[in-house]
Amino acid sequence: MSESSILVTRDAGFRIVTLNRPARLNAFNDSMHEELRAAIDDAEADEDCRALLLTGAGRAFCAGQDLSDRLLKPGEKPVPRESLEKYYNPLVRRLGALPFPVVAAVNGVAAGAGANVALACDIVIAAISASFTQSFARIGLVPDSGGTSILPRLIGEARARALMLTAEPLPAQRAAEWGMIWRCVDDQELMPEAIGLCRKFAEAPTQGLALIKRALAASPTNSLDEQLDLERDLQREAVMSPDYAEGVRAFMEKRKPVFSGRKSRPQD
Repeated sequence: MSESSILVTRDAGFRIVTLNRPARLNAFNDSMHEELRAAIDDAEADEDCRALLLTGAGRAFCAGQDLSDRLLKPGEKPVPRESLEKYYNPLVRRLGALPFPVVAAVNGVAAGAGANVALACDIVIAAISASFTQSFARIGLVPDSGGTSILPRLIGEARARALMLTAEPLPAQRAAEWGMIWRCVDDQELMPEAIGLCRKFAEAPTQGLALIKRALAASPTNSLDEQLDLERDLQREAVMSPDYAEGVRAFMEKRKPVFSGRKSRPQD
């Protein structure tokens, strides 16, 4: 039997999902997409799961699409692929819509769609040896998986345009300096840092964090008036959560709150 291309480790309150095709730099094929989708489905269905950590096995986070099944024979005409509509676009949308934080621990090369899947996560921590490459231009393709939307918002249009047109790799330390990722750490500190963050989220008021994600997702296309209205509506939902009541009680009693997280539901 072939080894699974996705490894899942369960910890207290969160899961670690590892892309596991190290010989191919964890490049996506259809099978890995299907396994990743199933792993995310399983995590979302588990109310005890309050965060997700996405990383890669070996020396890469993800090299994007595995091009070995894209080679054309002499005289063969290219056929439009449906992988964006079937796999990548739903994955990027899904990461943003999950009702808990998603942390990307970028352990090495993140190229093409692999870079943009990482950037679609809520928080990105990268090893100092890691790099991000919008490699599409090298083979005559357009950046996809949300890259042309996410990257300019993170680092500005001038830098995003240059990275996409030149396809030059961006070292993780520079990515952190530019505000593209949250933090760059020494290689040996990557997983302890990412796991520590997920443990923090596993004890957090998860319902409130999910509402924060919803507010941030709407912000780029909302006017100020629309965003103010959305903040009002989401805040009304937040104050009905048992976690808000617990947070206030704990503050007044000068103790650490014990949040019920995803098991919290707005009261009628």
